[in-house]
Amino acid sequence: MSLTHVDPPGGHGHPAGSSSAAAALARCVAVEPAKFAADHWGRSPLLSRAAELPNPDGFTDLLSPADADELLSRRGLRTPFLRVAKDGQLVPAARYTGGGGAGAEIGDQVLDEKVLALYADGATLVLQGLHRTWPAIVDLARDLGAALAQPLQVNAYLTPAGSQGFATHYDTHDVFVLQVDGRKHWRIHPPVLADPLERQPWGGRADEVAATADGRPALDVVLEPGDALYLPRGWLHSAQAQESSSLHLTVGIRALTRYAMVEELLALAAEDARLRAGLPFGLDLADPDAIEPELTETVEALRDWLLRADPGAVAARLRSRVWPAARPAPIRPLAQADALARLVPDSRVALRDGLRWQLTRTDAGTVALRLTDRTLTLPGTCEPALRALLTGAATRVGDLPGLDDDADRLVLTRRLLKEAVLTPA
Repeated sequence: MSLTHVDPPGGHGHPAGSSSAAAALARCVAVEPAKFAADHWGRSPLLSRAAELPNPDGFTDLLSPADADELLSRRGLRTPFLRVAKDGQLVPAARYTGGGGAGAEIGDQVLDEKVLALYADGATLVLQGLHRTWPAIVDLARDLGAALAQPLQVNAYLTPAGSQGFATHYDTHDVFVLQVDGRKHWRIHPPVLADPLERQPWGGRADEVAATADGRPALDVVLEPGDALYLPRGWLHSAQAQESSSLHLTVGIRALTRYAMVEELLALAAEDARLRAGLPFGLDLADPDAIEPELTETVEALRDWLLRADPGAVAARLRSRVWPAARPAPIRPLAQADALARLVPDSRVALRDGLRWQLTRTDAGTVALRLTDRTLTLPGTCEPALRALLTGAATRVGDLPGLDDDADRLVLTRRLLKEAVLTPA
């Protein structure tokens, strides 16, 4: 398909600066977004006390201890949605999972009585993937992801009084720590490796990490309920519950790096014949002098290719990484099907919150709506109506512009409802 026009990609779920995205970020940092971006993002930790943040009730609306108990006992939780750590080591899942009973004959369901025994013995419980399983956190992750323009993951850590789940370590992604309940003592040390990639976990530098952790911390603080802490990737940290049990949320920010762009450039470089060429017959790969001219030729070929690299091709590969990493807002399949059956010109619809999209016109006279996993091709006459819908504003079907009659408007709207692009407003 030949493209004659490309709109900027949409689909962070909210227009830039939307109130819900801004509110989600404001829950996590006690400074203005511009100051956070300039002084802290990817640079230095930021402690935000509860009194400086906008929600007087802290973070219990996102996940309370009672909510955690419900997840552990009544929701049929399976691995890997729960991990358990004791004395800095992960507990084998077989120690806290088993069969689900009649009608659920699977072997990895979380067993609440086994979880109780481990937790009472000092183990930390890690509820993973809450951005996919718990409604309030699903919404937070979508809104905060829109504010940061990055995909997120959210885990919860439940630590008994006086216990520490993990030894000093660093993460390969930025995090927000949101203290929900109890108090936890955090010790933060500078990185031993700045901006580590996912392929550079702390275990490969365990001796450096341990030596640095013995020194004076950059930040030594007890988080109280409602406090928030931002840590860039690579900063060393350890945390210990105080006189009572602790519950905190960790929001992991899976930001792309320049190295990701390098990886995609190298993948595209396979198109260059010079770079696909074989090395000379009989070349001694252990001899630096023999390798040197081949290395020089390869670097020159790569430089020549990079000067011709197509930004559109790189963007397409980066899009294929990022878009699937964040789900749009959940839809209700039964309610959506009912809305399809009942659709009339007076019905109101809106763009699915958090949807990733890109609208293109082709030289064939059609329009293509690119989504995360598919592309919808529609008649060019639909373009004005599509653009109106993609603004995100709730729209009356009978008011869609550019189409001749309500029958055409209904056909387009039904297609987009069935494809989960729109939802009833």
